[in-house]
Amino acid sequence: MKSKKFALILGGSKGLGWASAKKLAKHGWNLILIHRDPKNQLDEFHNEIEEFKKQGLACYSFNKDATKTEVIKAIIEEVKNEIPSLKIDLVLHSIAKGSLKNMYGENKLTATDFSISVHAMGYSLYQWVDALFEAKLLNNPCRILAFTSEGNQKAWPGYAAVSSAKGVLEAVSRNIAVEFAQFGITSNCIQAGLTLTEAFKQIPNSEKLAAVKQKLNPMGRLTQPEDVANMVYLMSLPEANWVNGSIIKVDGGESIT
Repeated sequence: MKSKKFALILGGSKGLGWASAKKLAKHGWNLILIHRDPKNQLDEFHNEIEEFKKQGLACYSFNKDATKTEVIKAIIEEVKNEIPSLKIDLVLHSIAKGSLKNMYGENKLTATDFSISVHAMGYSLYQWVDALFEAKLLNNPCRILAFTSEGNQKAWPGYAAVSSAKGVLEAVSRNIAVEFAQFGITSNCIQAGLTLTEAFKQIPNSEKLAAVKQKLNPMGRLTQPEDVANMVYLMSLPEANWVNGSIIKVDGGESIT
């Protein structure tokens, strides 16, 4: 292995998580990627993983549901056995598993929809940090990062459950920042601008929202996954060790217009 640095990415096979994985790999980071995808959609992903390995990087991928307690325990046990003396330097939460239903109509949001969304995209961050900490796998220092969105404060039809999840995610991140700081662990959220990921395209009327945001963005374009991945990398550097409990906007100024 070229480097001893390890990043664990939840939701690491597509979108912002995958862009971040590629950025970190480019700079010599080893990767542990947890994702949930149909097997017939992973050929390109596995080909790139093999390229990482040819470059001397360690790369482990788990096609499993990262929100289940038993899966978390099983993955942790496996990586502990596979990688002696493993210490994780960065944990990135990029899980996109939320209900995108309106709050009225025949197929409206239910309490179960809210529960699943808030768990997967919100407090599952704490589940992983807690499990990794108890397993003594988090390094000192260690970065905890999670992706939030402007939906943390603004409303859009069909986004209520995910918006709620983002609020929970940010609250969890803030409290991790306070309670785990004594162990050299920092926690921050990255608020990405509107990005045309597969997850975003599932939002009702997403094309209209994208058109509005592009028109209003001071930079004249939408956010790209690589823009967000660049911030993940910047936050991995030693110079970012005093950034803690923050929400860092990476949107070209989109949210202030």
